[in-house]
Amino acid sequence: MAKDLYKTLGVSKTATEAELRKAYRALAKKHHPDLNVGNTDAAERFKEIAAAYDILGDPEKRKRYDAGEIDESGQERPERQFYRQYAEGPMGGKYRQNPGGGFSFRAGGPASEDAADIFGSDIFADLFGFGRGGSGGGTGGGSPFERMQARGGDVNYTLKISFLEAARGGPKRITLPDGSTLDVTIPAGIQDSQTLRLKGKGEAGRAGTGDAYVKIEVEPHPSFERKGNDVHTTVPVALDEAVLGGKIEVETVGGPIQLTVPAGSNTGSVLRLKGKGIAPAHGAAGDHYVHLEVVLPKASDPELRAFLEDWRKNHRYDPRKR
Repeated sequence: MAKDLYKTLGVSKTATEAELRKAYRALAKKHHPDLNVGNTDAAERFKEIAAAYDILGDPEKRKRYDAGEIDESGQERPERQFYRQYAEGPMGGKYRQNPGGGFSFRAGGPASEDAADIFGSDIFADLFGFGRGGSGGGTGGGSPFERMQARGGDVNYTLKISFLEAARGGPKRITLPDGSTLDVTIPAGIQDSQTLRLKGKGEAGRAGTGDAYVKIEVEPHPSFERKGNDVHTTVPVALDEAVLGGKIEVETVGGPIQLTVPAGSNTGSVLRLKGKGIAPAHGAAGDHYVHLEVVLPKASDPELRAFLEDWRKNHRYDPRKR
């Protein structure tokens, strides 16, 4: 039986992107393998949560999932795949048969108009490097179709990377459907949905090789949230650490560091770590903002209770009054 991705994340089908992200972060944090060492059920649950958010967190994938075009694993449904393959042309357009024979191309999108013959279109010619008179980048001879085939076609790929891989950058290898590999250098600080152009890594042709375009999909992090080049994270602190202050270890994109919690800190207090956010390949590094959350002991502490009962007699206050 197919799984309902909305039920997996515990949200309604009308949930906003913010609500989806909030639900994912809460569940991912709860079932993260690092916090449930040896718990195979939690690990499996974490995978389901991540897979569900991978689809619902992407507006285009969510739209196709809601329309029944893809299943819960992101695979095209067979009946939809047949339709899309034969009813739609490249770039979201559709073919139609002309009265006199042959086919012409209708470009997709609300602002498009019917094109002339697909191989006679100036726009289409510009995209593939040749003009009506052969003055573009093609061979200049033969039919437009032959001139179009002179240069190898461009290819498109999608590459999923982790939040930290996007922040830090570095080499990454893509395994292609035919088993070959393509090495990509991820620039530090790359953002979700950005596209990398790999010149000369496309299909081979008589007059040159096309390019490869790699769209980056950055997976969300259980703790970190990116805003521009700044990183925000919520860190729990013990009652004594908040009241008396002290040093705690905090994870950043560059690794763990020691952070001093000022005495008298409270839930909602924000500490800024200058330059510890995203350091892009070009431009200044962002900051890391630590949001403190005071957490009481799980088990009842008789000594703490007795102390607070005595303390409350002379220090009663109402935090709800401003």
